[in-house]
Amino acid sequence: MRRGACGRGKVSLLVHLIGPGGAGKTTVGAIVAERLNWRFVDVDRCFLAEHGNIADFIRERGYAEYASHNVRLYEQLKRDLSAPAICAVSSGFMLYPDDVAPAYPALRRDIEEDGLTALLLPSFDLERCAKTVVARQMSRPYLNANEADEMRKIRDRFPAFMRLNCRRFSSDGTPDRVAGDIERFIVASMPSSEHDPCPVAGGGPTHPCGTRGARNREHDIR
Repeated sequence: MRRGACGRGKVSLLVHLIGPGGAGKTTVGAIVAERLNWRFVDVDRCFLAEHGNIADFIRERGYAEYASHNVRLYEQLKRDLSAPAICAVSSGFMLYPDDVAPAYPALRRDIEEDGLTALLLPSFDLERCAKTVVARQMSRPYLNANEADEMRKIRDRFPAFMRLNCRRFSSDGTPDRVAGDIERFIVASMPSSEHDPCPVAGGGPTHPCGTRGARNREHDIR
């Protein structure tokens, strides 16, 4: 078994953080990964490192091409993992059209149904969620964001996020508090044989490119 892999030759544990841009996936994910001594993978940052500015890429090549590249990038990052990891996926990753890539429908279903997937939303109320998301997105220069476009995007996507069949977390608290909620969720959701978190080979901080819950409200973490 490779050093850093959990279990008896099994695939390394992988926690997915999903949700809109501005939900806190990157900030919270990095904190949780550090606490567990796991790797942290941010798909957006990996895309920036490989392809450059996301807004420029979409403008020049179209959203469908961006989504296709993003799916392939995610697949490569996942194949390269040899230790437990927290993965923050892109804001629209769970909402792409089925035909964006041959493997995408099954990939999306696997992420949604996995017991270690966490959906982060600033609020479970549309108006409060939209206000927070737009403000945070407008503060990110690499997006070249337009306020009206960002508002339309989150309003369109919010119902789809709320329909996802995975554990939801309200991320409007401090990053440390939300990270604590996520960490407890991960530990409680891990198979009993995995309850001793496996260290990353070599230990220490990792680069962002290292590399079933129910919809019932009782499963929402506020």
